[in-house]
Amino acid sequence: MTLGWFGIFRLGLVQMSLGGMVVLTTSTLNRLMVVELALPAVLAGVLVALHYAVQITRPSWGYRSDTCGNRTRWIVGGMAALALGAFSAAVGVVTMESAFWPGLVLSFLAYLLIGLGAGAGGTSLLALMATCTRPDRRAAAATITWLMMIFGIAATAGTVGALLEPYSPRLLLEIVGAVCLGGLALTVLATWRIERGLVAEAEPDAAPLMEGLREIWSEPRARSFTFFVFLSMTAYFMQELILEPYAGFVFGLTPGQSTSLSGAQNGGVFLGMLAVGIGSTGLRIGSLRSWVVAGCLGSALSLAAISLIGQMNLPLIVPAVVMMGVFNGMFAVSAIGSMMQLAGEGRHAREGTRMGLWGAAQAVAAGFGGLAGAGAADLLRLWTDIPTAFGLVFFFEAALFVISALMALRILEGGRVMPAGRLVPGE
Repeated sequence: MTLGWFGIFRLGLVQMSLGGMVVLTTSTLNRLMVVELALPAVLAGVLVALHYAVQITRPSWGYRSDTCGNRTRWIVGGMAALALGAFSAAVGVVTMESAFWPGLVLSFLAYLLIGLGAGAGGTSLLALMATCTRPDRRAAAATITWLMMIFGIAATAGTVGALLEPYSPRLLLEIVGAVCLGGLALTVLATWRIERGLVAEAEPDAAPLMEGLREIWSEPRARSFTFFVFLSMTAYFMQELILEPYAGFVFGLTPGQSTSLSGAQNGGVFLGMLAVGIGSTGLRIGSLRSWVVAGCLGSALSLAAISLIGQMNLPLIVPAVVMMGVFNGMFAVSAIGSMMQLAGEGRHAREGTRMGLWGAAQAVAAGFGGLAGAGAADLLRLWTDIPTAFGLVFFFEAALFVISALMALRILEGGRVMPAGRLVPGE
């Protein structure tokens, strides 16, 4: 017995909860540290990079879920750690207003916990989907769960942005606490006995972790795809820590408004992912590779536009950010579809380890990209005005997206995902 559509939807609820908790730490709390507390953007970047750096342990979590025979315990345990870490991060920001060093230490520990929780819960969730979903449903399952995650991010950011006006530390803690408790409760309900009766496609692999990683790394496609994931995700995440401060400094957006801007961006991501799901699978328009390339190039153009409107002082930040979100979504879901297909290639019973390897590459790229973007913005602000400093970072990010598009043309197959879950020649 494998996962049905209702089971896939249940796992999507977990992804939705994960996205809702993480977006508070990478957008709202980041903005508060940089603008309201007047801290260097690189400090917020270090904290967010820390939670991504810890996720280099994703292959280990994937391996554990491959061999223990019960992935649900790792999903729920990881989400519990994530919820505790997210609330502790909010407490840390509030504490820094009156006691900087104690608040910083608490924030440091909180982001470590966030990284461990997201790594354990997220990797185990993907592994459960890869092993217990029929091959013809894997691409659709990836699309559904990621759409639900983006919906959770957009809904959380938009709702929190509206509720956070007027801002106060107590209100922040109340809202973050409610989001974390709600996300954890939803996770427990969504995964309750979900593995009962499910049979993975292969028996658990008891080979040592490093042996499994060496075997996967020896596969040319898996290795090349890992490099592609790292570069493209570096481009994807460079704006994550500077977009809301940019909106606050250059366009005068309040904390609630900039959080709502993040919601609008992720609403665009949702639309982009939906377009790929309908276009490539339903209408059979284009191939996974063509959608990846279109997403990368469109993201590059959007970033250039975001930079230029700051230089020209045009009040178009919202439509520009939504446009970037749409192309980001196109890129992300088509890359995820390729990942789900590649996870089942090569030696069996390594889906968790494979997803862990690519998840680690994504996490390291996210941390590196976010920190590099924040650090570059801080340094450039020493020599030039704020719009130019942020704009140069956006232009560099656009260049990385162009390079990623060229890599996708060389690495990814030009096949179209058919309803039967097979790749057939396309371009």
